[in-house]
Amino acid sequence: MLRDKKSIIKHYEQSLIWVKELRNLSEDQWRMPIESGKWSISEVIGHLTPWDTFVLEHRIPYLFINTSLPKGPDIAHMNTKAAEKSREQHLEKTIIEFVLARRQLLQTIQQFTDEQWQQSFSIGQSNITIEDYFGGLIDHDLHHFSQIQNVLDV
Repeated sequence: MLRDKKSIIKHYEQSLIWVKELRNLSEDQWRMPIESGKWSISEVIGHLTPWDTFVLEHRIPYLFINTSLPKGPDIAHMNTKAAEKSREQHLEKTIIEFVLARRQLLQTIQQFTDEQWQQSFSIGQSNITIEDYFGGLIDHDLHHFSQIQNVLDV
């Protein structure tokens, strides 16, 4: 997968369109597990929002200054809380929350200069570029979008 600025921005734009189209799902489809014993579509989409917010609040502000990144959250805890919230709220609210956070993330990364996209930073012992960081986030999106598409295609 290409991880250049243009491709990353295009993915985020397309993700907004794709998730908005999930509004057409029935309640049963929205609550359908992606596999037996796995999260439902609602939970998968719902868990993406806090990660976008985390990137906006606890990663991006630190990328261009010479300081350590704040410690990341407890992944399991954050995902569990997001899944619980998504189980309890209406489809429309989950999608609106996703769209708001994703749009804000998109607008923020569109402002990065070409030089900033190539800048590297450290997470733990790893040194990666901003393009590679967002490329990894996109891989995460695509993994989940593929799971959802597979269950909807059945």
